[in-house]
Amino acid sequence: MNKTIYMISGPSGVGKSTTSQQLVQTLSKSAYISGDDISHIPVNGRGKPWLCKETYDLTWKNILSITRNLLEQDYDVVIDYVTFPSEVEWLVQQLSNLEYQVVYVVLLADQSTLLHRDQLRPADQQMGERSLFLLEEFKMCSELKERYKLYTQQYSREQLCEIVEDILHNPRLIWEGGFPD
Repeated sequence: MNKTIYMISGPSGVGKSTTSQQLVQTLSKSAYISGDDISHIPVNGRGKPWLCKETYDLTWKNILSITRNLLEQDYDVVIDYVTFPSEVEWLVQQLSNLEYQVVYVVLLADQSTLLHRDQLRPADQQMGERSLFLLEEFKMCSELKERYKLYTQQYSREQLCEIVEDILHNPRLIWEGGFPD
């Protein structure tokens, strides 16, 4: 098994995109999928994926199709999107006929770090309270094993390479499937 899907998750403002973009640059044959960009492909009639099941389902179907195509062409795939264990499991099941491994990491930070990072974004991209809601959702997710969590508040942008190295080489982040007992 030589291809890997890297699923970089976490609440808004935690550093998913920054980390994912750095990670994809370290891989020799790689592709980057922004779940946010995929969810914005439909222009008119699109709902917010966290409020509209139709948009949510379509986003994941599109992520699946693109991921499948890339794996079949021997690409490593970096998926940057808010992803819970049930979505990882679904994707793995949909791709069961292919050989690959999944590295799943949920980036987390404390509330003040999230709000600070969110305020550094352009105004039209700020998520505000949505970041804190997602943080709580990840904290309360009983399916999320501690092994997949990586806390980022102690890292500066200059230390991003350390996070990427951990993602690349830490075996605890390899998806083993299933949920905690």
